[in-house]
Parts: sequence; C-alpha cells; structure tokens
Amino acid sequence: MSDVRSVAPRGDLFGQRIREQWAGQLHRRLDVLVAGCAHGEPLALDRIDTRCTGVDEDLPAIRYAIEERADLATWSLGDLRSVALPPRAYDVIQLSFLLERIHHAELVLDRLLRALRPGGLVLLRMRDRRSAYGLLDRAVPAWAKRLAWRRPAAGRTAEPLPAVYEPVTSRDGMYAFCLTRGLLITDDETTTSGPSMGRIGAATLSLVSRLTRGRFTAAHDEITMVIRKPQNHFARLI
Repeated sequence: MSDVRSVAPRGDLFGQRIREQWAGQLHRRLDVLVAGCAHGEPLALDRIDTRCTGVDEDLPAIRYAIEERADLATWSLGDLRSVALPPRAYDVIQLSFLLERIHHAELVLDRLLRALRPGGLVLLRMRDRRSAYGLLDRAVPAWAKRLAWRRPAAGRTAEPLPAVYEPVTSRDGMYAFCLTRGLLITDDETTTSGPSMGRIGAATLSLVSRLTRGRFTAAHDEITMVIRKPQNHFARLI
C-alpha cells in the first residue's frame, strides 16, 4: 500500500474526499451510510447531492444522541450483526467511533463493506486500542466511568458506552484487515481528541505510557483513515 499518506491531521479530510468522490461520479447523488451515527460530527456536505442513512447499536445513550441529528434522512438501531443492509447500496460509509465499542467488529465491518459499492469510500474514525487512552478506557470499571462521565443533558443522564477494543481497532489491526479484503488505505492520520474522563488527564496518560514502556502511546488516541473499495474485486494491491 505504497500510496498511503501518513500526515498530521489537517482540515476537513472527509469533506474533501467526498467532494472528490462526487466529482468523479459526475455529480450523481451520493448515498451515505453513517455507521455509529450517535457519535461523530455530521459530514460537510454543503452543495453536494447526498442522502444519509444512519445505523447504530440499540442502547439508551445512543437513542438519545441520535434524536439530536437532523442530517439523517432515516436511521435504524439494532444488532449490527443482523440489521438489514442492502448490498452495494452506498457510495460512502462514515464509520464514527463504532468499532471500539462493539463485539464481533470484523464481522460487522465485513457486513458494512458488502453494502458499499465498488469504488466506494469508508471514512473511518476510531479510538486506538494501542493508545494509553484506549488502555484506560478498557481498564476503568463501568461504575467509575458513570461517575466520571455523568453530565446533565436536557434532564437526562449521559452514560459511557462499552469499551471493547478488539484487535482490529488499531493501526496494525486495520492494515491487516484491509490487506486480507483487498482494500486500499489512501489516508492515515492520528490525533488526540478523547472525551473528558474527569480527573484523568494528560499526566495520567503519560504515566500509563511510561509504565507500559511505550507500548501504549500517549501521543494520540484517535485514528482517522480513508479506505477505498476497488472497482475490481481482483484488483492488485501495490
């Protein structure tokens, strides 16, 4: 995958790739699937003809968050291993902070890819299981997270989501997954954007990194990738 660009996070990467995809399809409407639609900011789709469909796990915190989104034409919640996903129905899949909080992540990702048209894009954001933040997210007990994350919001209580972090939720894991599926990673970025964990801050993450001898980095917690599905399933990776 020699054309991967690993750079510092820059402006609206996803918006730029969507505009390129739209232009490449002669301004035909783009069908977008937002997987993990309870989290992640809406895409910058001004002046682009799109139709966005959302899908996510059926959890109380997610049901509340999804009600706040006005950019989705339709959405559904349920078990992502069995939720209805028509084959080759979408030009773009936005995968926002979903893989790290579900079980059977590779199975779900395979199902999403079957719903992607040849030549389509996956716009991926996920927490890195190999980061100090990812390690803490898995290690902190659920009851402690509820105390740290508790926020009043329109009379409701925010709840932390599950922290699963299967092997695919890392750079090496995602590269291995894409290699075995014939997918091309065209953009690869890292950044630090983890949500507040109460009193756990930069000093704690740095300490975790030192205690693990750098195996879990404090330099970033988020991985952003753009992944392309080849037009030809048997296309050779270079």
